[in-house]
Amino acid sequence: MTAAAPPNAPAGYDDVPRSVERGLIPSERVFIGSAFGIGSVVLLITGSIGVFLFLQLVPTVRRYGWSFFTQANWLPQSIHPQVGIAAAVVGTFEVAAVAIVVAVPLGLLTALYISEYAPSWLRGPLISMVDLMAAIPSIIYGLWGWFLLEPYAADVSRWLSEYFGRFPLFSVSTDPRAAVVSMADTYYGSVFIAGLVVSMMVTPIACSVMRGVFSLAPIGEREAALALGSTRWGVIRSVVLPFGRGGMIGGTMLGLGRALGETIAVLLIISPSYLLHIGILNTGTITVASLIAKDFSEASPAQLSALLAAGCVLFFITLVVNLIAAMFITRSRSGSATEI
Repeated sequence: MTAAAPPNAPAGYDDVPRSVERGLIPSERVFIGSAFGIGSVVLLITGSIGVFLFLQLVPTVRRYGWSFFTQANWLPQSIHPQVGIAAAVVGTFEVAAVAIVVAVPLGLLTALYISEYAPSWLRGPLISMVDLMAAIPSIIYGLWGWFLLEPYAADVSRWLSEYFGRFPLFSVSTDPRAAVVSMADTYYGSVFIAGLVVSMMVTPIACSVMRGVFSLAPIGEREAALALGSTRWGVIRSVVLPFGRGGMIGGTMLGLGRALGETIAVLLIISPSYLLHIGILNTGTITVASLIAKDFSEASPAQLSALLAAGCVLFFITLVVNLIAAMFITRSRSGSATEI
């Protein structure tokens, strides 16, 4: 149906929408072009890294077969070489799991305190401290864990094995009531201690993401909850946490990506071992990143190819984890799921 022509319209008047051309000023064109170029370079670098590592994976699989993914031993210099990353992959996920279990609740509570409870004069310094924790080099965390945390964590490991050793997760291969002098051979250098150190590195990342999402919770929904008689905790439970669900999951996944790839701190703590076990309190484990750092300098060309193949596996694992985290963060809710 054609709209009626306005009074005094010229002959042949046609009431149709006119097209609007988007005109960009030069500075906008420069910004868009720069952003596109930088993003393309980042994607190109990431893709080239993945292609390079994949090209190293192919000859390794041809040399050692598919057992490279299922073999636990790493004996490239033996008469019959046995090279596999099963123990390293399992150790990587075990250390990351311990780190996430400790870091996520700590990061969540810290983020809630900063965004909801901390006074305004204290909020800025706390945010700066959390950001500073994320900037501390990993080797500092490793030295802190080696000299300060490990002796106390070993006592905690001993207590866990004594009272909860019937569970496979906390079982150890020796008597938990053995002499104290043997604790270094039983509880030091374990997945549990390495995970605690990594958790301190993961906490600021998870906390920063969660705090940023919590601070964006709609003020209108907050005031509506308060007007209906809700307490401060009620506002957090009914507004802030539902609003920040995507950010909580995304922060956890980003922290998991950091924990999976941690190298130096783990290498300083663990006692290298290629045994497959689910007990997190036993001495000895290995992760993919620490395996590469430990053997890279003395590797032969064939061993170097195998190490790069292990890096390829870790690269794609962390890439998938970070992509999932980015999806959750970008889909953080806009208010529709909040119930007051």
